[in-house]
Amino acid sequence: MRMYEILAKKREGEELTKEEIQFFISGVTDGSIPDYQITALLMAICIRGMTRRETSALTMAMEHSGDTVDLSSLPGIKVDKHSTGGVGDKTTLIAAPIAAALGVTVAKMSGRGLGHTGGTVDKMESIPGLRTALSREEFFDVVRKTGLSVVGQSGNLDPADKKLYALRDVTATVESIPLIASSIMSKKLAAGADKILLDVKTGSGAFMKTQQDAEMLAREMVEIGRSVGRETIALVTDMDVPLGNAIGNTLEILEVCQTLRGHGPQDLTVLCLELASNMALLAGAGDTIESCRAAARKALESGAALQKLCDMVSAQGGDASYLQHPETFSRAPVKHELFSDRDGYITHMNAEACGEAAMILGAGRIKKEDLIDHSAGIWLLRKTGDAVRAGEVLAVMETAEERFVAEAEPLLRSAYQIGSQQPERRPLILKRIAKSE
Repeated sequence: MRMYEILAKKREGEELTKEEIQFFISGVTDGSIPDYQITALLMAICIRGMTRRETSALTMAMEHSGDTVDLSSLPGIKVDKHSTGGVGDKTTLIAAPIAAALGVTVAKMSGRGLGHTGGTVDKMESIPGLRTALSREEFFDVVRKTGLSVVGQSGNLDPADKKLYALRDVTATVESIPLIASSIMSKKLAAGADKILLDVKTGSGAFMKTQQDAEMLAREMVEIGRSVGRETIALVTDMDVPLGNAIGNTLEILEVCQTLRGHGPQDLTVLCLELASNMALLAGAGDTIESCRAAARKALESGAALQKLCDMVSAQGGDASYLQHPETFSRAPVKHELFSDRDGYITHMNAEACGEAAMILGAGRIKKEDLIDHSAGIWLLRKTGDAVRAGEVLAVMETAEERFVAEAEPLLRSAYQIGSQQPERRPLILKRIAKSE
């Protein structure tokens, strides 16, 4: 088999065989296929697309390109939850404890943030002492003790995806639904969960800017899960506006604490309850989605979900007293208010610009090796649909130095559009996809 023949075949829009795709991924992993031929095929896929059979074969080949995690020794049905990324998205640290309080086994590997989107591991590391790098044995022990563990990705998990993503990022081949779907699902499958819940974001702060594209991606991933025997549900959710009021690592942990006490923002609370309910349904913790929703709300209101998060934090070496007394978290020394310059209604917010402003303040990273300031971020006091008056505070920026404010403020101001008419509220949960179409 020759790479040249595979390139010519895909250039003409023909379907690649499972064996040809496996040959390609093996060559990517062991370095026997040069980068120029890898990127040539990636470009051909971007232009010509892939069938669902090809996408499933690509996903499975990537899944087995390195280590896989066997969770079979852990009790119960293991359910993973994945978000395609957004601004203010701290849902894992709320939905997973709710689901765990309902008896769902959650053994989850999460990533770090890059660019304007935050990472769950970075948020967790705002909690003093908390370890996110655990050995496989430690990871399993925490799950057995608490029913819940969230750790950073480790080991040689899906090395083909790491290589392909690095090349896609610099060759204008990121925007391909088959490549995005196989990248996400290969990591989820390698992580070993029995069932998978996907939160596919759409809007200004998401990678998929249109609902149509987000639904196409969601269906593709649900079909991949079905094709390999892993039941998968996808929710297509709004990320045109930042989720909740906090952007930035420590600030988002504070909002996690608020929400698990029943005092969180409505949008964040609604979404987390729906995510947890679907996780419970996948795990068989309820007969219907309605019964799972009722149980999830009870777990939130009773404090059982907050206790689950505290148990996990303690088991991973963290100081859970910070969750019980969030006022003890260290905060950034510089606080700067952003004022409205007119009366009216906030008609639109650019979530991506909000995330980029928080990154400038120190909350995010441009390159993976960049250091972040856990205390930096933004509190949003007004969001899309809210009435505002001139001189009213729209948001508060928190950072280490005044010079960061000077750069971030114009960007954050540009994220707000204020008009005379109140806009219609956009639904938060736009679509639920539980089977391929």
